[in-house]
Amino acid sequence: MAVAEVSSARGRQFEAAVEKLRVGVQAVSACVRDADGETLGEALIQIREAGIDPLEAVFATGVRRFDKSGEYKADGALSLTAWLRWKCKLSGGAAMERVEIARHLEKLPATAAAFASGDVGFQHVAVLARTAEHVGVAAVRKEEGRLLQAALTMDPGQFTTVAKNFEHRVDAAGALAEANHAYQRRYFHMGEPQDGLVRLDGMLDAEGGATLRTALQAFMKPVKDDPRSYGQRNADALVELGRQGTGSKRDGAGPRPQLIIRASLDTLAGIKGAPAGELEGGGTVPAETVQRIACDSAVSRITGQGELEHELSHASRTLPASTRRALEARDRHCVFPGCTRPLSWCDGHHLVWWTRGGETALPNLAMLCRPHHRMVHEENWRLVRQKDGRFSAIPPPRALLPNSRSA
Repeated sequence: MAVAEVSSARGRQFEAAVEKLRVGVQAVSACVRDADGETLGEALIQIREAGIDPLEAVFATGVRRFDKSGEYKADGALSLTAWLRWKCKLSGGAAMERVEIARHLEKLPATAAAFASGDVGFQHVAVLARTAEHVGVAAVRKEEGRLLQAALTMDPGQFTTVAKNFEHRVDAAGALAEANHAYQRRYFHMGEPQDGLVRLDGMLDAEGGATLRTALQAFMKPVKDDPRSYGQRNADALVELGRQGTGSKRDGAGPRPQLIIRASLDTLAGIKGAPAGELEGGGTVPAETVQRIACDSAVSRITGQGELEHELSHASRTLPASTRRALEARDRHCVFPGCTRPLSWCDGHHLVWWTRGGETALPNLAMLCRPHHRMVHEENWRLVRQKDGRFSAIPPPRALLPNSRSA
């Protein structure tokens, strides 16, 4: 009887709290309808900081306790994620994200406190939870204060770059496995015309996405009184890119879209604990990808932020034009055994990478198409030039299996 009375009292207390919440939401709703200008902007900020994010923190606490209780099974749900999709009207991805956050927050008390107070938002916490999933809670706990300090001053997109750099420093092999798994998931599909339209669908890895975004920028600028939406300008830019190409020479030696990657010397040298390479416009790539791109690119050494604009126009190529022309005349196509992809698909590759002291001279160079160039750098294949001038490819000791980081 006493237990039933306590349960009933708690039920009434919760009902009263929910009623107060409804009244508060209605009051805020009325204020938003009447507000304008600076007041409306402040209202939107407070709705997130004092309302949505702290409530998401409360929701995470509830999800964690509900998970431990197993009570979701009483409704016939096979998992907590399934229950959240059903009862809380969440998508599968949103439900899984909240379960992941709930399970990690208990072990990250500083993050939980910042979340509850509204100092960091839901998406910041989601980034930290994914990082904990990738490299372990213990590693995140050691750097939790520094990571939260970054989260306080950055939007979630910027903070993701900080988190990915942290992951690379802690577990470079895992970061590479994640990048390789993401690369394997790439695809592009172009449908048949229907009702005058062709549907495009696809996914690119971070490097591919950054390359395409950079190439599209030249065609994205709106004209005066431009009636097109952002999506329509994107579509027009893609078509224009197809019409004009990149302005390259047919042999692949001409200019290519400028993909800017910021990387430390430690990253180029492949030193353990080095940060990832940062793609301009967002996203990171592992050290092996930086090293591959550096085989045949323009490299600038920047010692201060103010030098960037000057250095971009005074960069020196890792493969001079005259050397590339001689290399193309010798190799004619990709030299990977069995591959005959043309020069326009190829980069110059250093057999002994220049970041490790290899010379930029013909005996140390080979033309590789980009898929095979990636296999050598990111997937640990070795390319060896034989005495007769032909090349052989040595596979890695064992296949790199997809890592659960990207599952």
